[in-house]
Amino acid sequence: MVENRPLLTILSHVILILGVAAVALPVWLALVASTHPTSSFVSGTVPLWFGSEGIRSYLTMLGQGVSTSGTPPLGHMLFNSLVMALTITIGKIAISITSAFAICYFRFPGRQLAFWMIFITLMLPVEVRIVPTFEVVANLGLLNSYAGLSIPLIASATATFLFRQVFLTLPDELTEAARIDGAGPLKFFWDHALPLSRTNIAALSVILFIYGWNQYLWPLIVTTDERYYTIVMGIKRMASVVDDIPRWNEVMATVVLAMLPPVIVVIAMQKLFVKGLVETEK
Repeated sequence: MVENRPLLTILSHVILILGVAAVALPVWLALVASTHPTSSFVSGTVPLWFGSEGIRSYLTMLGQGVSTSGTPPLGHMLFNSLVMALTITIGKIAISITSAFAICYFRFPGRQLAFWMIFITLMLPVEVRIVPTFEVVANLGLLNSYAGLSIPLIASATATFLFRQVFLTLPDELTEAARIDGAGPLKFFWDHALPLSRTNIAALSVILFIYGWNQYLWPLIVTTDERYYTIVMGIKRMASVVDDIPRWNEVMATVVLAMLPPVIVVIAMQKLFVKGLVETEK
């Protein structure tokens, strides 16, 4: 039951506006800062309204990069981040959904043990696995490559667990009906399990794409060639110049451009994303 009281309505709207302002303020400051010349930040104050250098800042970053910090043009770094994010997303979904399907629908010795061994990997922080993972990648000759950027991050216990829970909600009658119709495991997976997981795949894809796009530590370790720099690495290099003052307008222009692909993905898949989190089609 929802109470219709004007005072509560006003209070809820005030809280909502304050929450939106707190979330949007850093984005607004980054957008405004990208339109001012570098000299505007020497005094330590940040302007609150747009300046006149916006177009120049964005064109400079897209076309030339910043040579003083060793940052290449953003176009190639955006492409590298896109390749890394898509590879991680597709790889995680493919491995997780097939492993969850095998755990739920195949009866083999050690099935539960296999699941719990996958689940236990959730307890291992990424930092614990970085040194041995780096050694394996180096021994395989995958440093400074798209494979080295993406493959070590593909395995996902979280996604396997989520798909397992989805498959457990499918009724046994569906499995029996498919078996009576002569459907084998692969046909059942392709015709029934995969379509019924569509919204879950969409929701998980959005989360995994953002996860892959925002990766910082792993690309920083496995890449020394600027041809494989990601956009997040570029922001870090621009903000930590040693012999010069950071050009904050161009740093913020890079930040704004780096935010656009994840925002586009979220907006494009908003309906499926929400449905996959709160509803099921079973």
